[in-house]
Amino acid sequence: MIDKIAAFDHLNLFWFTILPYVALFTFFLVTIQRYRGKGFTYSSLSSQFLENKVHFWAMVPFHYGILVVLAGHLFGFLLPGQLLQWNSDAIRLYILEISGFIGGLFTLVGLINIVARRLSDARTKMVTSAADWVVIGILIFQIGTGLYTALFHSWGSSWFAASLSPYLWSIVKFSPEIAYVTPLPFMVKLHIIGAFVLIILFPFTRLVHALVVPNPYLWRKPQVVRWNWDRKKIRTTEFKVHE
Repeated sequence: MIDKIAAFDHLNLFWFTILPYVALFTFFLVTIQRYRGKGFTYSSLSSQFLENKVHFWAMVPFHYGILVVLAGHLFGFLLPGQLLQWNSDAIRLYILEISGFIGGLFTLVGLINIVARRLSDARTKMVTSAADWVVIGILIFQIGTGLYTALFHSWGSSWFAASLSPYLWSIVKFSPEIAYVTPLPFMVKLHIIGAFVLIILFPFTRLVHALVVPNPYLWRKPQVVRWNWDRKKIRTTEFKVHE
């Protein structure tokens, strides 16, 4: 029994003390190196030119949804006291919880369409790398655990401000206090671990485009592609060598 408790403590130490610093160190080091050495790769490598119908219903819900979710998490992290004060009113608490849940659903719908598009469209499938699938998988896992938490562990915004925010700030202050997170439900712990894994993967994938601001994607007009030749025919070009 004592051995099991010790093993459990070691796991908590690894996941909630060591992993966060590995994630943050990797994120900052590789992100800076990539920007300095391969700045042109700071792009989403958009495949919109290859297929745009499903692309719209994939990327628009995903981006709007993830912005709502991230804004809620950031608010809880930076201003936990104000968040708890906001939640002291039942109506405001319901508004916040429902808004976050809808944002998560939008993100999930976008991810499902992303997967469908990359599996069904041959050209898009060809430009989808293994790293893309890993990131998509982690994102689906994160949204899934987040929605599960919202459904079965109510008032997540309040206990985020009360437990997760102090824990995250303790990481920032290089004095991790895992006692804030060890009592949390198993699914919530998986959600936290998934977030740190995503941070590790961030600088190695196309996710880095999120750091390039401003990003006009969300409000720009749809791109129109005009072809100057008949796409049903093979385009041939004659090359002449001039001496």
